[in-house]
Amino acid sequence: MQQSNEALNLSAQQVPMSAKVKRYRYLALIGHVGLLAWMTIWYLILSDSHEYSMTFVIVIYLLPLLLPLHGIIKAKPYTHAWSCFIVLWYLMHSATVMYVEPSYIYHAIVEMVFVIMMFVGCSMFARLRGKELGTGLPKLSKVMQQEKVLFERSHQDEN
Repeated sequence: MQQSNEALNLSAQQVPMSAKVKRYRYLALIGHVGLLAWMTIWYLILSDSHEYSMTFVIVIYLLPLLLPLHGIIKAKPYTHAWSCFIVLWYLMHSATVMYVEPSYIYHAIVEMVFVIMMFVGCSMFARLRGKELGTGLPKLSKVMQQEKVLFERSHQDEN
């Protein structure tokens, strides 16, 4: 397992990143760091009322963004892919704040911009870099065809 991870890291270093992939990587990085900074500023500096404890703000709003930070900085496609699930929490948060609390609509719009940047950047980077590295998922039709061939072979061996 350790050798395969090292081999994957070596191959990632050997395969040059195209300009298009680099743009999505920077979009993801700016969106991620921007969202982390914005949530910190919003809840620790701009918030008039301190409805939530500092621990609650850190655990709910900041910690989830810190989990994929290392992998996003290191340009790891797998981390970019699963961080899209994390950013959906912030999409729901900003949409809810826009609907429920009109006084924070501009705060939520800024959050939504960073969320969209991060989601698009991460998902496209993971997809395109995965293709460059040859680690993308095969098309379902190819998988089904391979399974059909294996299934037919196993039934021929039985007969």
